[in-house]
Order: sequence, then structure tokens, then C-alpha cells
Amino acid sequence: MRRRTAVPLALLATAALAAGCEIEVSPGSLPTPFSVAPIPSASAGQPKYVCTAVYKILTDGAIKLAAYATGDSDTAKEGLRTTFTGMATEVTAAGAKSDDASQRAAVDEVAAALSGAGQSSDPKAFLDGEFTTIGQRIDDTCP
Repeated sequence: MRRRTAVPLALLATAALAAGCEIEVSPGSLPTPFSVAPIPSASAGQPKYVCTAVYKILTDGAIKLAAYATGDSDTAKEGLRTTFTGMATEVTAAGAKSDDASQRAAVDEVAAALSGAGQSSDPKAFLDGEFTTIGQRIDDTCP
């Protein structure tokens, strides 16, 4: 009988002591509540998959572009160009998986605009202008 009451009392005492403690956790150490990763590859030809993949490329690219957005140096411009070119390649590959011809055409337009920005003498103008709405070009093709 003594063991049966000792264990629950020890657990209650531990819980009571821990109730007053604070544990600090940095936000970066917790996983995000959702993923914007594309749906499984078995659905790769579906328009929804392609839209998700393109949006993810644009979002990830925007994060990379932020590192160069405030600079006016040649290094910053080259970083913008390289990032836009890489994004164009990824968007083209994602669009090629679509079973929908109109969606492939819309995705190709996005890739062409990104590629043009990658070759531009002023890629920052594209970043501050057209890039902010470029994802809307495929919105009508997403279910």
C-alpha cells in the first residue's frame, strides 16, 4: 500500500514544483505549424501541385533576395541576378510537370520574367516592381 501512494505523491509534488517554473524556448527551435512544401510527388502533374511548387520557389527566392535588396553595389546586383536566374530555372522545371497547357504557359511567363530580371542591368527595379505581383500570373490556373 505504501508504494501505491508514494509514486502518485512524488508525481504530484514534482508537478506542483514545476508549475511555478518558466521555461524559455527560442522561436527558431520550434517547427513551423504548417508546411508550404508541395503535395507528394504522386500528384506532381496536378495543377495544385505546380502552383504550390511555384509559390514556394517565389517565397524562398524572396527570402534570398532580401539579402541583396538594400544594396546598390555590384555585388548586390549580381546576387539579385543570380537569384532571379536560379528561380527561373526552378519555376521552369516545376511548370514542365503540369498536365494543364494553360498553366504551363502561365508558369513559363513567370519564368521568362524572372530570367529577364536575371539578365537586366537593373534587377532591383524588377524586385521593387513586377516581382511583388508575379505570382498572380498563375492564380487563375490554380484549383
